[in-house]
Amino acid sequence: MPVDPELLEILVCPETRQPVKMADADLIASLNAKVASGELRNRGGDPVKKPLEEGLVREDGKILYPVDDSIPVMLIEESIEL
Repeated sequence: MPVDPELLEILVCPETRQPVKMADADLIASLNAKVASGELRNRGGDPVKKPLEEGLVREDGKILYPVDDSIPVMLIEESIEL
């Protein structure tokens, strides 16, 4: 189940207050390849162990916030640098 469109309209990056949008399938696939190889780390420095189902990309395209079971994880330390 995707993120509720009404929720998506009001969500912003907690760090910069920039709007966020759904990540496209190609970006999720490339990040999941890095998850599979153990290369991907979040901004807290922890390896991302679980493949991403969805994500929200900050307006400037530099940060992705993971979405877990249709719930956006809007924590800076859980975000992923792109």
